[in-house]
Amino acid sequence: MIAIVLFGKPGAGKGTQAEFLKEKYNLTHISTGDVFRYNLKNGTELGNQAKVFIDKGELVPDSITINMLADEVAKNMDKAGFLFDGFPRTIKQAEALEALLEEKGIDFVGTIGLDANDEVLVARILERGKTSGRADDQDETKIRNRYKEYNEKTAPLIEFYNNKNQYAAVDGIGSIEEVTERLSKVIDTLV
Repeated sequence: MIAIVLFGKPGAGKGTQAEFLKEKYNLTHISTGDVFRYNLKNGTELGNQAKVFIDKGELVPDSITINMLADEVAKNMDKAGFLFDGFPRTIKQAEALEALLEEKGIDFVGTIGLDANDEVLVARILERGKTSGRADDQDETKIRNRYKEYNEKTAPLIEFYNNKNQYAAVDGIGSIEEVTERLSKVIDTLV
């Protein structure tokens, strides 16, 4: 079994690309956002624990998040591997993910970053906001704040994974098919 992390700023196309890649490589797509929504909607023990923090406007502790992901991994051990989207977001989370994968005997093969210009991404998210129903996709100030947060907390993961020779950057601008082709070329070298 393998694990790949799909990495990039909000709007870079991680979710879109994950839909194609999971089919092509028989991977389970684990989106942190989807996992949170599932646990909250279904009132799981972990969802209820997370809700306490969310209701206070606080970040959910890494321990709860990693336990949710561990549950998802355990439920999907019948695939060739996993494609993580939206996690890790910090070096501490990356270390927790490595420990989880090692415990489960899953080979972490690398991180692929979708690179794109902020202005292109802002326009992309504002367009998505017309149909997504997400308030944070319709407010340019909030979008730019998400990029500021990304640059401060998540971008250091590039160096973290580069130092381990586990990072590849892919141009995230172009048609969905063009980007999928670029990602596939990188994944084919990893698996």
